[in-house]
Formats: sequence, C-alpha cells, structure tokens
Amino acid sequence: MEALQILRSCRTPFVVAATKIDRIHGWRANTDQPFLVSFFHQNDRVKEIVETRLYEMVARLSDLGFSCERFDRVSDFQRNLAIVPVSAHTGEGIAELLMVMIGLAQRYMEQELALSVEGPGMGTVLEVKEERGLGTTLDVILYDGTLSIGDEIAFARNDGVAQTKVRSLLKPRPMKEILIEDRFERVKTVVAATGIKVSAPGLDGTIAGSPLRVIRGDPGPVMEQIQREMEEIKVNLSPEGLVIKADTIGALEAICNELETREIGVMRAEVGPVSRHDLVEVETIKSPYYRVLLAFNTQILPDAADMIKDPGFSHVRVFEGKVIYKIVEEYVTWKDEQKRRVEQQKFEQIITPAKIRVLPHCIFRQSNPAVVGIRVLGGTLRSDVNLIHVDGRKVGHLKSIQLNQENLREAQAGAEVAISIEGATYGRQFTVEDDLFVDIPERHVKVLEREMSPHLPISTQEILGEFTSLKRRSDPFWGK
Repeated sequence: MEALQILRSCRTPFVVAATKIDRIHGWRANTDQPFLVSFFHQNDRVKEIVETRLYEMVARLSDLGFSCERFDRVSDFQRNLAIVPVSAHTGEGIAELLMVMIGLAQRYMEQELALSVEGPGMGTVLEVKEERGLGTTLDVILYDGTLSIGDEIAFARNDGVAQTKVRSLLKPRPMKEILIEDRFERVKTVVAATGIKVSAPGLDGTIAGSPLRVIRGDPGPVMEQIQREMEEIKVNLSPEGLVIKADTIGALEAICNELETREIGVMRAEVGPVSRHDLVEVETIKSPYYRVLLAFNTQILPDAADMIKDPGFSHVRVFEGKVIYKIVEEYVTWKDEQKRRVEQQKFEQIITPAKIRVLPHCIFRQSNPAVVGIRVLGGTLRSDVNLIHVDGRKVGHLKSIQLNQENLREAQAGAEVAISIEGATYGRQFTVEDDLFVDIPERHVKVLEREMSPHLPISTQEILGEFTSLKRRSDPFWGK
C-alpha cells in the first residue's frame, strides 16, 4: 500500500509481479518456463484458482484507483497496469516480467535510457557502508559515462558538496551480491550502466540517494550542479511542523509525501543520524503535537540516545523504525491520543450542562445540608457545582452525589441518585418536582459553545441551549 502511494505521488510507471504461483495447491512446476506456457499445462481447477486470485488482485487495485489486467490481456499499457504472475523459486514467469519491463522502458522512457560511455561518469549513491580493510565505501549505480581509478569525483555530504579522488573500484562478480567484499573484482575502469563499489578518502557523511559526478576540468560547475540538485529535493517544508531524519533522500521524500497527504506539516527534513542538537531543536517547537522527531532507518547517536533515556527529558517524542507507514501511523495514533487527553482534561475542568428534577418522597434531610433524591433529566451531573431554578433563582451548592451509599463523581442522564445541597432548605429554595439547572459560569459557556459543542451528546447540547436561553433573556450577549 505504501509503495503504491509513493509510486503514484511520484508519477512513476510500474509493473505488478504476482509472486509465489508455485505455492498454489496443485500447481505443476515447469522450471524457468514462461508463465503462459506453464499455465497452459495446468489442470482446469488450478487455472480457475489462478484466475480467481488475479481478479481479486485486480479488484483491490481498482479500489485504489488503478486499472490493471494480466499482462497478455493489456492492450494499452499507458492506461492499464500489467500484472505478471511469477515464481522466484521455480523461475516461471520471470522471462515475461523482464520482457514487459524492458518493453515498457524502451517504449516510454527512451530519452531517460539514452547514455554515453565516453563522457565523465554520472551516478547515484545507493548506500554508504563501512567495509573491513576499506573504510567508508559508496555503492553507486553508474548510469552514464566512465569512472576510473584516480578520477576526481564530486558528491554530497551532510556538510555540503565535497570532492575526492577514487582509490579503488570493486565490481561484483557475475550473479553475486555487491554487499559482500570477497566476491568483488577489482577493476580500473567501469562504463555505464553498472553497479560499482567506490573506495576513496573523505567519504564519511555522504548522503545516500545523492548524485555522484566525475570532474573533468573546472570542479566549480559540477559541484554547483550537485548543490542545485540537492536543493531541489521534493520536500515541502512548513513554518510549523515536526522534524524528520532519514538515511536517504528518497526516504525523506516518501515520508514527506505521506505526511502531506495527511495534512501534517514538516518543519525540517534531513539525511543523517539523530544527534543531540536535533533533539534540542525539536524541543523548541511550540506545538506539543509537533514536538516530535521521526527517525527512519537512521542511527541515533549515543549522546542523543542518552538524552532520550533521561527521565527529565520528556518534552520530545522520538518515533523510529524501518517501515515508513508504521512510523507515520504510530505518530498519528500518538497525536490523536494526546489530543483526546487534552480535550478530556479540558472537559473535566469545565462545568458541564445538566438538568435535574427533585423526586417526591425522597427528602432525606431538609437542610444543613439538604439531602434529596433527584433524577438527571439531561446532561452530566457532577459534584461541587451551583444549582439554580429554571427561572434563574439561586438554590445552593451541590456538595456530593451518592448511590447506594457510595459517593459518585458524576451521574449521567436517566440516573436517580441522592445529592446533598449546601445553603438550601427544602420548602424555601426548592420543593419536590422542581426542575433545576447546573449554574455554568459565563467563561465556561464560551468554551462549551465554541470548542466543545461538536463533542457533546445531543441531549447535553439541548440542556445547554435551555440554560443559555434562560441567561440571555436579560442579556442577549451573555456567554458570546
């Protein structure tokens, strides 16, 4: 889901590989065969299962706004996504997957695929790694030109654009992983397009995802071009928002796009580890909901880790992980919970609307304080509030609420409870069948009407309306 959203936001063409067809019950494997050939040799029951699962996938993608079909049934690849059933285990369908990808690339990305092997090398840093015996190295995709040992190269670091001289080039041997040193072949020159590991001095702090260029002649224009590319990173920053640290530029853009769709601001987005300085800066953010740092797949430096563990440092929240949508979901869940708590605390401090009726045959004490039975007609009745008549006359102060000799903090609409009223005498300030309001201060009414009204139950809103109508008979602008 997350990958589809990123591809859509970046308007990137793609193909869907429906994997693990060999795991379908009854599937007869045909090693390295095209899907259509292998599918032809399956029995009718297996074919039906495959078709059913493909159409379930088509339906799910359609719900997300994508029009798609099995690759051999697609007539317009510009309007429809191609689904290629494959098995990485048996190799079935791999040939057709490559065929579709190569065909689409040649048809719709001809200009982007054009390259020259004679000019200076141009590439992208995929990963920055420490290698035993080599120090910091760069895994680079060279997509244009030539790169040789001894070439001056320009690249982006956390502290700006830098240049160095290539010390060695390590090319992965055929069918081997680039990440394993003993499987490298040392070469003097490589030409596009290829993956290569670059070893050179001064590579610490290189930004993964940034451009790498070979310098021929004046380094100034090359370094200025890299600087411009770094400044054109597609991240929309806001004057108010949270802070993001990630391991690559692509990750920054993906997280920012995800947050933008949720209307969450980003104040600062940088590639690199989380430092103490980052936490100090986050601590200065005014909004408690944005006093947050999202760390995606990046290191938290020891001084920052000690700061996070400090019990006295609780103003900043750090969310870290290696899956973008999980980090974002954790933050959104936390923010919603914080807002709920703040609203709850505010609600608990506000005197809420309530209307009660004094019940007959339930006068337990007439005064000092008066103890009577009542029914809550609407709203939420809480202790330590003042009561008034429906005509505005003062009654007294509701001290406590009891039910079955147990004290209650509040009573909801429909409840029948006993209350004690200080400063009131039965027969003078009130009598049976009297309806009474909780007397809400004017400043509380303003909060209730302006901020909390949507969160109040309908019955409570009706009681609030009756109470404010009573108060506004003499002063139309009361509580406004």
